[in-house]
Amino acid sequence: MNYIFGPVNSRRLGRSLGIDLFPKKICNLDCVYCEVGPTAATVNRRAAYSPATAVMAEVADWCRQPELLDTVDVLTVTAKGEPTLHSDIGIILRYIKDTARKPVVVLTNGTTLNDETVRCDLMAADIVVPSLDAARPESFARVDRPAAGVDVWKVIEGLTLFSHAFSGLIWLEILLVRGMNDSPEDLDALTAALRMMRLDRIQLNTVVRPPADPAAHPLQAEELSACASRLGAELNLPVDVSFADQDVTNRRLSDDKVSVSPVSLSVALEEIQEIVQRRPCTAADIDRLFRLGGPGKVEQLLMPLVQAGILHIKVHEGTRYYTGPADRDCQEHV
Repeated sequence: MNYIFGPVNSRRLGRSLGIDLFPKKICNLDCVYCEVGPTAATVNRRAAYSPATAVMAEVADWCRQPELLDTVDVLTVTAKGEPTLHSDIGIILRYIKDTARKPVVVLTNGTTLNDETVRCDLMAADIVVPSLDAARPESFARVDRPAAGVDVWKVIEGLTLFSHAFSGLIWLEILLVRGMNDSPEDLDALTAALRMMRLDRIQLNTVVRPPADPAAHPLQAEELSACASRLGAELNLPVDVSFADQDVTNRRLSDDKVSVSPVSLSVALEEIQEIVQRRPCTAADIDRLFRLGGPGKVEQLLMPLVQAGILHIKVHEGTRYYTGPADRDCQEHV
């Protein structure tokens, strides 16, 4: 399939079927920590970057198989980049909701929510997970490296408007990068901005997987915990914290919810390639998804793909991750 991937185990969402709206990375940010890799050319214009009919046809085909649909908790709309830049996302969301009859989640960087049309499009979702990594312009520019026209004050305004209009759940994601957006002044500005919003919880993260920019380094666990305690106390909200070691441990919770049927090796290898292009995975991550006989067996099975250049290995903070090849074909969309 060109648009559907997974299901994958999400520590936040349980068993999640991913729906990726873009064939190539299209984004209005070039975040230093991005797992997908650098943005070749930032784009800040909405358009039909992929045919909505093709996306919906894949969803329909998948949903015709109840044995598959019963194994997922949610359907998550995402993209290699920013999904709300797709001008038909509202149509796609409503179709998924009507067809799958499962909770629909949207992952967004939140930068387009100052557009009333985007806010209306997202009303079809059940859970929206927007991001706000910084509320100071200099820190926002340093971490998120926005396209021309993306202004942090407009981002905050759009998030605030959306939060008070949306009836579903809003889980705001914040990612802190050492020395870039983690100062006391940054936390003060974030707290002031978030007080204006209606949020259900906060997801606090740091750099866990191989980032787009090698200069992006994680906070230590105790530092991230201190930030979480401060945000939780000042905003009176639950704050979920993700550490490098917990990123693995927490996903075991969703593994216990469903028994995954074994798949053929050829199918598993194809799906592994699709998944690691969107998110770098360790051998242990892959084994939990596909039950291939342990991390050592996964490494043995994937070695020919690595040698052929189909998969790459990146080492981040001492941990080996499998990724897809660099996206050399990503072109500017204008």
